Amino acid sequence: MRFDTKIALVVREDLADWQKLNVTAFLASGVAHATDDVMGAGPYEDASGNRYLALLREPVLVFAADAAALTRTHARALSRGLTAAVYTEDMFATGHDADNRAAVRAVEAEKLNLVGIGLYGARTPVDKVIKGLKLHG
Repeated sequence: MRFDTKIALVVREDLADWQKLNVTAFLASGVAHATDDVMGAGPYEDASGNRYLALLREPVLVFAADAAALTRTHARALSRGLTAAVYTEDMFATGHDADNRAAVRAVEAEKLNLVGIGLYGARTPVDKVIKGLKLHG
C-alpha cells in the first residue's frame, strides 16, 4: 500500500549503537503524536485474546546523516512547515522530559546540536527534505 504521507527518521551516523536506538525510539514516539490518523486502527490482539499497543499505521524509514546533513534537513523541514520531532546531543545528559524540553528551549533553532530528527507529512515535501540521505545500514 502506498500512503500519501511519509514518516522519516534521520539519525546522526557517528553515535554509539545504543544512542542510535534510543534516539530512534524517542523520535518515533514524537511522530506518533503528529496527528490523530498517524496511528493504526487500534490495539492489536493475538488469537489468545492478549491485547497489544497500537502501532504507527505506515512504514518508518530510518536514514543516517552526518551533523551537517542533519542541520540541513532540519532547516528544510522548518522552511516547509513539516511536523518534526527533534533530539539534541544535550538530551543525552538529562534524566526526564522536563529537562529535555529545557535543553531544547535554551538553544536557537539554527544552533541546535541535533542527533536526530523525525518527520511526518505529505510524501512529496518529506521526500524533498530528506533528498540525498541514505537509508540507515
